[in-house]
Amino acid sequence: MSDIDHTLTRIAPGSPVIINLHSPREKIWGLLSELNAAGVFLRGIDLNTFDDWTQMIVRGERNIGLNHVFLPMWRIERVSLDETLDDIQSMADRFQSRVGITVNEYLGL
Repeated sequence: MSDIDHTLTRIAPGSPVIINLHSPREKIWGLLSELNAAGVFLRGIDLNTFDDWTQMIVRGERNIGLNHVFLPMWRIERVSLDETLDDIQSMADRFQSRVGITVNEYLGL
């Protein structure tokens, strides 16, 4: 089990989140730094590259890592907390089960 508090019911700095964007349509996964009226500050990665990223870490290869990004509010369609639901693991829990440490430990947080 990860060190993420699954009883957390609100999105707060440090929370793993999935952000749906439009114009162009994208999904970003990462750790929330700040959410305000201007937009979202995040350390994240395109959701489509998440599995490749974790596999590169497991194999000990150089990898793309998580980028510090600002996403303006006009592009944001939805911000969702990355949570394990029943048998469906959160992305953060998938990372921990594959890599053997939490995302926070990997990033030195």
